[in-house]
Amino acid sequence: MTKKQFLITKKQVSMLVITVMICLVMTAGCTSVPATKGTTATVTSTPTTPAVRLPQPVSFNATPVQYAKVNGVTLGYREFGSGEPILMLEGFGDTMEDWNETFIGILASKYHVYTYDHRGMGYSSDNNETPSIRLYADDAAALMPALGYDSMNVYGVSMGSSVSQQLVIDHPERVRKLVLDSVTYSIRIPETKLLYDIIVLSGIDPNQTKGVHQESQANLAWSGSWDHLSGINKSVMLVVGTADVMTPQAVTVQMAGQINGSWLVRFKDLPHIGSRNAPVEYGANALAFLGNREAPPYTL
Repeated sequence: MTKKQFLITKKQVSMLVITVMICLVMTAGCTSVPATKGTTATVTSTPTTPAVRLPQPVSFNATPVQYAKVNGVTLGYREFGSGEPILMLEGFGDTMEDWNETFIGILASKYHVYTYDHRGMGYSSDNNETPSIRLYADDAAALMPALGYDSMNVYGVSMGSSVSQQLVIDHPERVRKLVLDSVTYSIRIPETKLLYDIIVLSGIDPNQTKGVHQESQANLAWSGSWDHLSGINKSVMLVVGTADVMTPQAVTVQMAGQINGSWLVRFKDLPHIGSRNAPVEYGANALAFLGNREAPPYTL
């Protein structure tokens, strides 16, 4: 099958921020501006947004933690909003407290958003199984029916994007649409040496928690996803900041070339996990992708 890129231009992402923000205020039925194929997507980190009232940020402290038993452990999770579901997978060493509240609030204005802690982290328990990216992916797959869904949209960042890749490879029936943010297909390639070094050091740092040590072990043992990328048959968006030194944009571009019909969005001058720095722009971008009803393979 011919591989095609589905890319968003700088002008269009600036416009989609405006359009989505107006939609959030004006009507629940408005659709986002679709992307145009075939143009490299470099997005300004500070587009002009309209003078409209944004959705209220969610409050993590005011939202109770709930629990679901899956695969011999108990995973702590929170839920926000209503509508079609999105499962959020956070990065290495993070818990669900580390998402940006404004970013989650924008997603929750249109969708039923679930955040959760990986096993051994935050509110989630652990058992004696050997930690691995595949095990974390199996947990995500088992969590969905525990929450009442056969499948969900998935948004993964950093290590969460590695888990999300393994999830769509091992359990494709569980994934609707997929966002891979601050992503790599392996931490053992030259481009991700800084990330690799951080994970190695974290794994032997006595000041880190057992959960972080286990996530380090899982990342170092992961064989990567490159050989499986061309077999992904889902609507996928890859997102990267051009100032990301952990998972550089060159890696994201390589991956987009392997995934048929993928969207590629690059935010100018933003770092790793750019939603913490530009939650409105990242939120609007995610809503535009999730709200687009065209399915792969895309046609030119």
